[in-house]
Amino acid sequence: MSITPAGDAKEISIKGGLFRLLALLSLLGAFNVAHGQPAQSTYTSVATRNCRQIKAKTDAEGDYVGRCGGVSGYTLVLAEGDLRQNLTVVTPQKKEHSLELWTVVSSQFSNIGNTVEWRIVKRKPAALILRYNVNHDPEKPEEQTSYLVVTKITDDEICVTDKIPPGAKANTEARRLADEAATKPCLKH
Repeated sequence: MSITPAGDAKEISIKGGLFRLLALLSLLGAFNVAHGQPAQSTYTSVATRNCRQIKAKTDAEGDYVGRCGGVSGYTLVLAEGDLRQNLTVVTPQKKEHSLELWTVVSSQFSNIGNTVEWRIVKRKPAALILRYNVNHDPEKPEEQTSYLVVTKITDDEICVTDKIPPGAKANTEARRLADEAATKPCLKH
């Protein structure tokens, strides 16, 4: 079988087009890695039965402090005092970042849901989502508003960035906001 110059040109054209397509796909893959992979969710418990008790009082205030598991060397410290709960994120370097939930989210009677969601990017936590149940009327303790709270986790700061009210799409919204949290400002007291 002989190859004609026209055949060579056609083969070169096809190979060149294939090469350009592969190069483009490689660049897109590199862009994806460089500009962020989609976050993955990992869940840990902050239920007191799953945390190691550090301090507890049996008086009326019911003070409690417990260390709870986390991810990638991060841990959480659950604190309760005067029927209000707070969470502190502890980095692998043992630096503590209190989320000040009892002032940033609500100063009313509160409790944190038993499970927190870590948003993980490249094996490192980028955000934390937790449920914060608030009793706005002390006369009706059974009536609570359940907020989702988004916390950013960066090398520079760890703080609450968003408070999402209850709603049909609250979980989806919380994940979206968590994935954007790194560049957002911290909520203030």
